[in-house]
Order: sequence, then structure tokens, then C-alpha cells
Amino acid sequence: MAEKTYRVTGMGCEACVARVTKAVSARDGVSRAAVDLIGETLTVVYDESRVDFAKLRDAVEDAGYGLEEI
Repeated sequence: MAEKTYRVTGMGCEACVARVTKAVSARDGVSRAAVDLIGETLTVVYDESRVDFAKLRDAVEDAGYGLEEI
């Protein structure tokens, strides 16, 4: 399991946090996702053999936001 933090762009409220958290948590291989609105970050614990940055980015983009490596 890996734990990494990424920058989330485009969020403005707690509803945004909920959408990003739900989208990332739904990905197969993600065990925990925590989004910080003020810090504009996503900290995620996931199985690197099942999930990579591209899949996480796709989940966040599908929810309407951006994801960047820090």
C-alpha cells in the first residue's frame, strides 16, 4: 500500500470535497481518500498494483476537478 498526497484544483466548497472523495474512494484498490479544501490536497492510500496516478487523475477529472502531482 502506498500513501501519497496530490494537489486538487477547482474546488470551492465542501460539496466539492465530497464529490472528489466519493470519486476517488470508488476506484478499485483505493482504501482511503481524504480531501482538504483549505490546503487543496488529496491524500490517498491505495494499492499501487491496482491504481496509479493516471487512474486517480481520471476519477478526479470525471468529478469535474483537476489533479496534479506535488
